[in-house]
Amino acid sequence: MSRQKTEIGSTPADSKYKIVVTNNGPYLVYGKPPFAQQFIMPNALGESWYFQQGKSFSTESEPTALCRCGASKNRPYCDNSHTKAEWNPKNRASKAGLLDNIEITSADVISITDNRKYCTFARFCDAATGIWTLTEASDDSFARKLAIRQASLCPGGRLMAWDNDADRPYEPKYKPSLGLIEDNIISASGGLWVRGGISIEDENGDKYEIRNRTVLCRCGKSSNKPYCDGTHAAAGWRDGLEGIPEGITVPEEVY
Repeated sequence: MSRQKTEIGSTPADSKYKIVVTNNGPYLVYGKPPFAQQFIMPNALGESWYFQQGKSFSTESEPTALCRCGASKNRPYCDNSHTKAEWNPKNRASKAGLLDNIEITSADVISITDNRKYCTFARFCDAATGIWTLTEASDDSFARKLAIRQASLCPGGRLMAWDNDADRPYEPKYKPSLGLIEDNIISASGGLWVRGGISIEDENGDKYEIRNRTVLCRCGKSSNKPYCDGTHAAAGWRDGLEGIPEGITVPEEVY
């Protein structure tokens, strides 16, 4: 059993919260975290701009088995369709830290770290001229604020904005919770958004790094399982779940 790492800027959730990635089947969720749709919402230009909550789902049964093959007829829950579906359940992701093998874009005040393996194709980084252009212009307070905002909205944590003086990342404060990412802008459904330092481990008890924000594959097609790699977007995968964005927004300040 491996020793669990915690990413810089992340705080482990209470030990009651845990996700077990079974070898050939579902995610098993423990601790009864809040669980709801999270819609990627556009600005006036159609760019990804914020998340808004939709329908909530129960995690009262313990463990709650969530589909990861993409074929369940009872999504988001597992109905054993993985036993007949054509999918590759093998988890290929490294258990190394997300900050290993990163690219860094540095400016005077802030820096952006980038690990492309964890891109979920949420596209917040593309808005408002793009996070890299904004970082280069981050001597300007508004450009800096937008760059930090965009990095913080990256659901998989691929992008992180750092305070150069403190050598610490800017991280949103999340309580332990799960989200079903819905991306109506591109007519696709995304992965399982795991927030607030919930522990993730495989069936053998080997643990993945604890992260404040990460996204697990739901469509069954990622090449970086158990993590999402954005393949749902190219595949146009939809979970078929009802629900509309009408709840709280992340960030709370939408501008």
